[in-house]
Formats: sequence, C-alpha cells, structure tokens
Amino acid sequence: MSRNIWKYILLIFLTLLGLVVLLGNIIVEENWKYQMVSALYEVQSRNQSSNLSGSLPRFHHEYTFCPHLGQPPTLEEELEERDLLESVAWPQPPSGSASPDLAQTSDPAHSLFTIGTSQNNRSWHVGEQLEVRVQLRDFKGRPKRYGGDLLLARLHSPKYGAGVAGRVLDHNNGLYSALFLLLWEGPAQVDVTLVHSSEAVAVLRRLRENRPDRVFFVSLFRLGLLSETTECNMCLPQDQGQLCNYTDLHSGEPWYCYKPKSLGCDTRINHAKGRYRKNIITDKEALLFQSGVNVKVPINTSTMDIINVLPSRKESSSQKSGPVKLATSGYYYRDSWRPLGGVAMRDFDGPSVITTCLTNKLVYMYGDSTIRQWFEYLLSVLPDMKEFNLQSPKKVGPLMAVDSGHNILLKYRCHGPPIRFSTVMASELRYVANELDGLTGGPNTVVALSVWAHFTPFPVEAYIRRLRHIRKALVRLLNRAPGTVVVVRMGNPRALNQAVSPNHSDWFSLQLNVVLRAMFKGVDVMLVDAWQMCVAHRQPHDVHPPRVIVKNMVDMMLSYVCRDGPRSNV
Repeated sequence: MSRNIWKYILLIFLTLLGLVVLLGNIIVEENWKYQMVSALYEVQSRNQSSNLSGSLPRFHHEYTFCPHLGQPPTLEEELEERDLLESVAWPQPPSGSASPDLAQTSDPAHSLFTIGTSQNNRSWHVGEQLEVRVQLRDFKGRPKRYGGDLLLARLHSPKYGAGVAGRVLDHNNGLYSALFLLLWEGPAQVDVTLVHSSEAVAVLRRLRENRPDRVFFVSLFRLGLLSETTECNMCLPQDQGQLCNYTDLHSGEPWYCYKPKSLGCDTRINHAKGRYRKNIITDKEALLFQSGVNVKVPINTSTMDIINVLPSRKESSSQKSGPVKLATSGYYYRDSWRPLGGVAMRDFDGPSVITTCLTNKLVYMYGDSTIRQWFEYLLSVLPDMKEFNLQSPKKVGPLMAVDSGHNILLKYRCHGPPIRFSTVMASELRYVANELDGLTGGPNTVVALSVWAHFTPFPVEAYIRRLRHIRKALVRLLNRAPGTVVVVRMGNPRALNQAVSPNHSDWFSLQLNVVLRAMFKGVDVMLVDAWQMCVAHRQPHDVHPPRVIVKNMVDMMLSYVCRDGPRSNV
C-alpha cells in the first residue's frame, strides 16, 4: 500500500515538473515572438520614416511621440485640419492674467444680464429676435474687460413646456449678447448661466494641449497561470518601456499598451478604463472650478427676466428672424421638439406607429453610451422586440434585439478605444469605420452614430482623425448602397463639478460639436442637435439625458427614417 502511495507522489511530481518546463518554453517562445515583431516593426518604421514624418498625430502641435502605420494625410486633409482648428479658436485672457487670483475672475453672483436696452415698455412678437445683454464682473464687482467666458442661454416657458437655446456672442470686452428667436406666444423667461470663466477655459486649454495623458486605460494580459495588467492609451512615451502596437491595420487608428514583463503582446485579454491623473491642476486653479460658485451658476437679471410674446407681425417676422434662425436648430413646445428646417418632426407616441416605421428595417447603432440610450429606449417601448442574450455586459454590449414578426433588427456596438467602459473584451473592440465597411446597406438599413463623450480629454486632432475615418466609411457606404439612412447624434452638456470639469467640460464637448458639424457638411446624413435639445429643455444637464429628451431624439431619427410617410400637424 505504501509503495503505491509513493508511486502516485512520484507521478504527481513529474507531472508538475513537466508543466513548469512547458510553461517556461511557452514564455520564452512568446518573448521571442515579441522580439521578432518588434524588430520587423523597427525595420518597417525606418523604411517608411520619410513618408510618416508628416502623418504623425500632432498632439498639442509639438509632440510626435505616437508613430503609427497609418496612411499619411493628403494635402487636402492637412488644410482641412488647419481650418477646423481655427474654427474652434477661443479668446484668451490677457497674457498678464495667466494665473490670476480668484478675485480677478468672473463671478456670476456679481454679473448681470439685461433684456435689451430701454425695452421695458416695448412689445415683442413671434418671429422677432430678442437680445439680452450680459455684463460679467469679477468677485470684487469690477467689470471684466476681456472675453473668453463660456455662457449658456435659454428662453423657456414652464406653462407651455417650451424652450429654445440662445446664441451667445462674445464681444471680447466682458460684454456678451444672447440672441433668441421668439417662437411661441405667451410668457417667456430668460436664463443665462456661466459655465466657466475665461480663466477656467485657459486652464482647460492648457490641459488639452499639454496633458492628453490625464486619462488612461489598462489591459489585462494572460497566459496560463501568468497574468499582468499594463497601461494603455492612444499615445504612450516610448522611453518608459517597450510598447505593444495595436494600431488598426485598416484605418490606422493608433492604440498602444506597455508590454508586460513576462508575456507577449498577443496575450492581451481585455480593455478597461483606468483612472484619471491626480494633481493635474494647482490649488489656485482648482478655485476656478467650484460647484455653486463659478461652475454652471445662473447669472441674475438687472431688471426683469420674463417677457410676454404677442402674435407675429407679418411685416417684421421675415426681416428679423433670418440670422438667428440659421443658428437655431429647433425648440420645444409641450415638451415636443420642433425642428426649424429640414425633416418635419413626427410624434411616435405609441409602439404601433414605431413598429410600422421600423418594419423590415435593420438598425445599427455604433458609439458611446449616449447612443446606447436609443437602443434601450426602443427596446422598452416595443413589446414585440426580444433581446438576445449575447453573454455581454449590459452597459458594454454588443447588444441585439429582434422583432421577428415585423422583421426588425436592432444592434448596438460600442466604438473602439478610447472607450471608458468597465471592461471590454479585446476581441469585441471594433472601430466604427471598420463596422461601416462591413455593412451591405440599402434603403432598409438605418445607421445611428454617436462618437464624442470619450474624446473630450484628448486633443482635437485625435477627434478629427477619428471622424475623418468614419466619414470616409460613410461615403463608401452611401456610394455602394444609396438610400442607406444615416443619423449622427451630436454631443450634449453634462453636469459639471471640480472633478469632472478638467476632463469632460462642456467647453470640450462644444468644440467637438463644431468639428463634427463641419466635417459632415455635405454628407447625406441627418445631425441630431443634442446640444440644443438639452440646453433648451428644463431638465438638468446630464451626460445621459433624461427619457423625455431621448424620446425626442429617437423621434427625430424615426422622422428621418420614415420621412416619406404621413406627417403630423406639428
């Protein structure tokens, strides 16, 4: 009996020894593979250095530590990027106020707005333009003498569930004008909000240009019993360790991870959000981002904030509404969005009318969690829609639902990195441009996109590059499959505080929207102006707007999908 026990012990020992030797050989082989790939990459990089020198991502206009294998931009693309960067240029505080005391910065409590000049006894009519003058003052009550502050303005009526976003003009001297198109009869109240002082915006600009690393990501690498987690990002300094290059071979979108010490680059398992860098702003700068003090704080009126709008005067409405109407995409009335120009809005209030619109339709949604809201909304209102269990996390996806009786397919997939979801399997990381190239398309195909929320911490050039790839893929799709319906959701304001502002400020989102609108101009897509739809509504700002706003966004999409169908009286 004892002899058999010793045999079993010896057998177990030899088995374990064999496993150790085998694992060691695998690790050596993986390291050898990595060294070979690295050597080939270095040779290829040297051969292409002359061609790539002009195509390196020019983060903060100076650093080029992110070489990748993407195609160099054309002269036309370089000129486009230059024009886009100029389009988002923002007034800067005087050079002597680079690091001002809080007392010298914009204070909403001391600032005031006035409805027009000497207009208290005048009347306003539908179709006319309302002008509101804003004077910003510092914490000592002194008038500001330069611009660059970020303001939001809204005209609304709780009685009618009405609201419209104002157009804010910066006169670069501490004075601002908020312009509104008067669109409904009855009472209308003016709200003006200081989102950020010009001094705070200067800090945000510095962070965007100098600290694109203030948000980072991680990936888990695993082989057998060995595992290691390393940092990943769109750009990583090469002097801090060997890099695994995950640049997309099709689009050229760069992505890197630091190579694990004992594992190869092909053992990457997943992608996950890391953390935000701490101490990226000084204590003095942190005072510029105080909730309830100088971040998203209302500005008081000097006289009145409510007017009464009378019926239109035909002789004046056509003369005074033109310039503002072009900058106003729509307004709310009884909580229903009414677009100005473009596709007529329909109310899709019941499941039957939505089902009728989407019958025989394939609906593909790509992007961040703000487009996932559309998927979740449709799933909740369509009783015959059944979600497939794809064994994927609810907040990450991919997600799919089917109404087999009406031949409706809904699919959602998140966009490729940078994506700040909890954990995404590496095999599920897909770039939107590549997904679009895989679609057949056609009149029964609907594509809805939203790519913005995860790009706010990065330089504008990174967003331009991503949108350029998506735009090219959309043009290819529309060329091979005319009639494909494409809807692009723009970014929206969110709740801000001292922790959120340095990475996800509304100032970043607003600038990305300017770029997005310009880049899709002339492409056969519909833009859903989520920015104005959220600014105009009474609900508090949130990166994930409330259901009432999401419904209006989805109704806009459905109105575009079924724009040849019967119209409502709206």
